[in-house]
Amino acid sequence: MKTTANTTHTTTSGIGALVGTGVAAAVAASAATMVVAAAGHAAGISLDVNGAPIPVTGFGMLTAVFSLIGVVIAAVLSRFARRPRRTFVRTTVVLTVLSLVPDAIADAEPATKALLMLTHLVAAAIVIPAVARRLAA
Repeated sequence: MKTTANTTHTTTSGIGALVGTGVAAAVAASAATMVVAAAGHAAGISLDVNGAPIPVTGFGMLTAVFSLIGVVIAAVLSRFARRPRRTFVRTTVVLTVLSLVPDAIADAEPATKALLMLTHLVAAAIVIPAVARRLAA
């Protein structure tokens, strides 16, 4: 494990480790959200939003995209934030809560809205802790 110090914080792992962990977490979260969506659909919950179905693979794709955006945020914070881990966790928790708003107001059945929100929370529960562990406290 590489340790470097600068005037603002100590980084206990390099950017490569952060990105590697982030990509692995994004893959795991993408798979998990597809499983949740497929299980919900199999249980009879519609995946229709605004009258159009969301494909199960769409859950995984969007999870991957937004998880990787989270990794970029973590990389920037690791470089410039005074307390990268704390700032990352606070930022991503707020972003996760904000991500629930479109689901809550979507033109969809209540069970569909709940399933959409659950997928956001599942992804966040996988990605945020994994990436945060790679950031300096």
